[in-house]
Amino acid sequence: MAGRISPRDIETLKQRVNIADVVADYLVLKRAGADSMKGLCPFHDERSPSFHVRPSAGFYHCFGCGESGDVISFVQKLDHLSFSEAVERLAARAGMELTVEDGDNANRGPSKTRLYAAAKAAADFYVAQLATPAGRQAVDFMAARGFDAHALQQFGVGYSPNSWDGLIKHLTGLGFNRVEMLAAGLVKEGNRGVYDAFRGRIMWPIRDASGQVVGFGARKLLESDQGPKYLNSSDSAIYHKSQLLYGIDLAKRAIGQDKRVIIVEGYTDVMACHLAGVPHAIATCGTAFGADHITVLRRMLGDSPGAEVIFTFDPDTAGQNAALKAFGQEQKFVAQTYAVVNAEGLDPSDMRQHRGDAALAEMFNQRVPLFEFAMRQVIRDFDLNTVEGRVGALRKAAPVVAGIRDSALRPGYVRELSGLLGLDIAEVQRAVNGSASSNTAGGSEPPAPALPAQPVQQVPRLAQLPHTGDTRLERDAMMAMLQHPDLIGEQLLTQAVTARVDLAPLAGIRDAIAQTLSALTSGAGSGSNSEPGSGVDAASQQAAAETRSSQTAAVLANSPQWLQLVLQNTPEPLRDLLRELAIAPLQQTRPDRLPGYCRDIIVALLDRDLRSLKREMMLRMLRIGDASHPQSLAYQQQMDMIERARRSLRPENQ
Repeated sequence: MAGRISPRDIETLKQRVNIADVVADYLVLKRAGADSMKGLCPFHDERSPSFHVRPSAGFYHCFGCGESGDVISFVQKLDHLSFSEAVERLAARAGMELTVEDGDNANRGPSKTRLYAAAKAAADFYVAQLATPAGRQAVDFMAARGFDAHALQQFGVGYSPNSWDGLIKHLTGLGFNRVEMLAAGLVKEGNRGVYDAFRGRIMWPIRDASGQVVGFGARKLLESDQGPKYLNSSDSAIYHKSQLLYGIDLAKRAIGQDKRVIIVEGYTDVMACHLAGVPHAIATCGTAFGADHITVLRRMLGDSPGAEVIFTFDPDTAGQNAALKAFGQEQKFVAQTYAVVNAEGLDPSDMRQHRGDAALAEMFNQRVPLFEFAMRQVIRDFDLNTVEGRVGALRKAAPVVAGIRDSALRPGYVRELSGLLGLDIAEVQRAVNGSASSNTAGGSEPPAPALPAQPVQQVPRLAQLPHTGDTRLERDAMMAMLQHPDLIGEQLLTQAVTARVDLAPLAGIRDAIAQTLSALTSGAGSGSNSEPGSGVDAASQQAAAETRSSQTAAVLANSPQWLQLVLQNTPEPLRDLLRELAIAPLQQTRPDRLPGYCRDIIVALLDRDLRSLKREMMLRMLRIGDASHPQSLAYQQQMDMIERARRSLRPENQ
């Protein structure tokens, strides 16, 4: 999109799009308190959720890696988009027209928004081809395998015509140029120009987690086609096969809710599972299952200890090798991993076609733990009737047992391996222990020399704050003032920003809040700072004061605006800590009790100051030693005033 998007449109978009809904396209979120949700961070690898989202503030923050921002920056970082591309995608999601102002029109190449649009247009084109005489053979091919017209429609299956430029002509008519088609991986370039990348094939659109078409999987249909049986889109700015899982857009909700994912090998296998009432199935897109895929699934599963990851493998050699490779990745899952191999050699698509939906669903209930399956696979090629065969099988299987993540399970599998091999349990245990030791020590580098201790100059993260009662009180008060200033109210908030805060970083944030509140309540920039006697009557001054109070209340009730203003007044080194305080879950999670909690925590902070001051007055009286001394009487009067101030903080107790 050439030009500059209207700032007003950007602000409207942030208000219209719920950040929690957008984030939920990429990971599972759980309630973490009033107006707070959490999940596994999509920006770094972690086992415990530290990524928090506050929908009302339109803000996210990870307490593990420090990433934070709004809904636009989230989409930017996750999908590797420019700012304008992220805005355009979110606007399309919200059905919102954007106003573009004049700006730099320099050609920076096709935007990702255009590539997504081209991929979607291509998917629609392929679907339309099913209705042509040439496309009938694709329909018949799929029908013979148990997929009717409704199934094709549900998964967007189409057909690419067997011509060199059928798609090119169609997209050109829609206004796409060849640079955009090439960048989207829809066409290829040869000596004679560009030509359709897919021809005469059954087409599966591959979508990302948000449902955007990013590429295609294509199966050979014609005998004359000399290409591979399956052909996938090349990697592009929007298509990264090592990170994509076919069917994830359809399966993500079931995966998140049931904490179960089933990894199958092909597009038709995914279709068969979903049609048979098993909506947890996904498949890789023409590449081996790897670390990036695990990262995607862990976000969906939320690292629940009871989660299940079920792999399906063919019973042939390739399937065995795939199983062992999957076991090599097993340690990266918190979930329990399982394997399913059909004894008849039927994949999920064949199982549904020949045995029915119920049999396919039941197949996944016959799963076995992945490490048990891997252990049996590695010993199957050894002759266990010979000493050499048993020793060789033990050497091969011992690392598998040693690699079992749950130490409570290892003794049982030591016994099982002992029975399978016909060897003494102690001998098997020694082999497993030796394998575990070599895995720990083998290939390890000597530890790096310790660096001399340096004075810490950095502002601590939230998790690094001292665990004292005073610091917790100050921390919780800052969180309440940042997250729910409207529940505290302008009057109490004005007192709170004068309270003593001992921890320097928190005191700096208190000062930023005080500066922001002062600017709001003084009407800075409003032209209403009239001096007494300036000719402005009392009624006008009163009206101006009421206007300022109303404007202040509106800002306090607008969480994103309030946080943005405080952030602007916060020194750069303190901003990460402020973002953490602004999104960390409060101790009180019940919405009906939240107003009382926020006010109580502020009152507790102020009360701490007043009690400290009262103690100081009492110590001064004791040092004088004469209650009738005029100075002692003055201190007594001050203590009475302090006590009245304390009671005024809790008017209901009067």
